Amino acid sequence: MSTTTPTIPAPVTLTEPPREGRRTGAVLALARFETRELLQQIPVLFFFALYVVLVALRLMSKDGMDDFPVLNTIDRRTQAAPLLFALALFICANAAALRSRKHGTVQQFGVLAMEPWRRTLAHVLSVIPYAGLTALVVAAEYTREALKPGAIGHGSFGELAVGPLSVLLAGVTGVLLARLLPSPFVPILFVIAVYVLGILVSGLIDVDQEWVGWLDPIQFFTSSGGDPVPSDLLGRPAGWHALYMTGLCAALTCAALLVAGGRARAVKAATALALAATAAGVVGQIPRDTASLEAARRTASHSPEKVQSCTTHDGSSYCSFPEWSGVRDDWAEVVDRVRSGAGGTAAETGLTVRQRIYTDGGVEIDGALDSSTTPGEVTVGTRWGGNRVPEFAVGVATVLVGGSEDVTTEPMCDARAVTIMWLVLGNDPTPTATFQNVRLDDSTTGSGVVLAPTNGLSLSGAQTTVITELLDQPRAEMTARVKAHWTELTSAKTTTAQAAKLLGVEVPKEADPCGE
Repeated sequence: MSTTTPTIPAPVTLTEPPREGRRTGAVLALARFETRELLQQIPVLFFFALYVVLVALRLMSKDGMDDFPVLNTIDRRTQAAPLLFALALFICANAAALRSRKHGTVQQFGVLAMEPWRRTLAHVLSVIPYAGLTALVVAAEYTREALKPGAIGHGSFGELAVGPLSVLLAGVTGVLLARLLPSPFVPILFVIAVYVLGILVSGLIDVDQEWVGWLDPIQFFTSSGGDPVPSDLLGRPAGWHALYMTGLCAALTCAALLVAGGRARAVKAATALALAATAAGVVGQIPRDTASLEAARRTASHSPEKVQSCTTHDGSSYCSFPEWSGVRDDWAEVVDRVRSGAGGTAAETGLTVRQRIYTDGGVEIDGALDSSTTPGEVTVGTRWGGNRVPEFAVGVATVLVGGSEDVTTEPMCDARAVTIMWLVLGNDPTPTATFQNVRLDDSTTGSGVVLAPTNGLSLSGAQTTVITELLDQPRAEMTARVKAHWTELTSAKTTTAQAAKLLGVEVPKEADPCGE
């Protein structure tokens, strides 16, 4: 009897690596997992919700000027709001990339078929959806403003891309730091170092080297908050800056992959392309032909008629920069309303409404416009709505009464100030509230300054008293009296007390500093 020993087959060793398609699918699967993990982090959820709430509150604001948004400022307004969300994503993406080290599972990854650099790529891909969410919020905010009937001008795609790219850059930087310096304290130290470095660099940059600040995504959207200017006068390399940030995101991603051991030809080729794009963005942001830009700004500021077009309505001309052509009808409504209360030849006088900007020392900086010395010319700025409407009405009334805006350079110690304010308030639907809003001190008693597009109008306490008395009288009756006594009321020789008598209201008891 023979015994047969069964033959045990030798173990088969699989040496063939997984196919590229399977590797790609594994990377995407891990990226989806990490995206969900980030979504469960309280800082990411909290700051994204805070970002959305802040944008929503801004869109629901009731300021009258929000009805006439200047879109070349709205696109830049979207850039600062995502910063806190970007910071939260930076910290959480860094923590996610360090999770295996924190829990002591790094060694276990060595038995997996996915290389470390592919896991790093998955972490980078996990932050892209959050940049996409930011882009959706940015698009919603801009679209909401652009669809308003009073929207002015147009925005820039390069400016709108800065917010989402800032979020993406923050996430990628967090992953890179996790590979370079795997410590949970590094993100905090990195943020402090970047902040201090930004302050030092901004203090060392000369006026002629301000473009260097554009290499910092945070400094790029800083603004002094002055009045808007036409888009072609901004001189902002928004498109090049967007390319620079895109290239920087790609370059940092490639750096993270290389540190994690990625030596594939695709990674090396992507690195070269990313560096080229970043370099092109840097070069593109270097100012060129600054003399031509400065000349254009001077022309727009000191000789706006050379670059403006005009339309005529009811005998008056309305001249503006091209982007503000849609607001001319609103200017005409104010002119018609103010002129309807005037008497004499002023009721039929044709005015020239001229849009003006201030560019001495730069654009979008705070600065006062000098009163126009041209007879019949009224200045209007680049902001419209809210208090800008009654302020423009003050400018219109001043020209109708005094002939030109520069009559307010000296105090009006006579009836003309009363007449100007009656033209502004006489046909206003809420005269008392408008009177309060148009005054610098928001009061309706005592002396004060009434705001205008150029020089304001100074009112004495006696003149304020007469104006408030007029507002308590029947409007039709007061309008008739103003027109009947127009010659006297627009004369510098008629005192405030005499104006009160002509209009049938009580003569103020307080002493007038003009020496009546």
